[in-house]
Amino acid sequence: MSWEPDDAHLERLVDLFYRSTISKSFGLKISFDEQQRAVFDLPYTGRFDHFLDDVHGGTIATLIDNAGWFTAAARYPTWIVSVEFSVRLHERAGRQDLRAVGEIVRAGKSFTSTTMEVRNADGLLVATGAGTFSVTSAPHPA
Repeated sequence: MSWEPDDAHLERLVDLFYRSTISKSFGLKISFDEQQRAVFDLPYTGRFDHFLDDVHGGTIATLIDNAGWFTAAARYPTWIVSVEFSVRLHERAGRQDLRAVGEIVRAGKSFTSTTMEVRNADGLLVATGAGTFSVTSAPHPA
């Protein structure tokens, strides 16, 4: 690909995320690291615990999905759509803050694939995931 993302593109993606209801509902924070990987932080509040008083797997899946999608979206000037994603839960979250990070496996013209991981504040690997995203010709929303 000849197009390269710049800071303005990443800032647009951050703005799109913060305008979403999911960012407000979950209290998620997004940033991009120096390798342009999406980083999502979820402060532990207990609002998304299951009946055994730890973070519900659906909340962790939300972190995985967002980390993969935004990492992929950073690579393209046009909209991307999710084709599939998977989640593997490895450990309890431990009632701690969580951080999800995405990583590009392969960025092609039509599809991109990512891996994602979620760790708790102690650094314990809580979950991993993988995603595939289709590249469209639609521009990003304004």
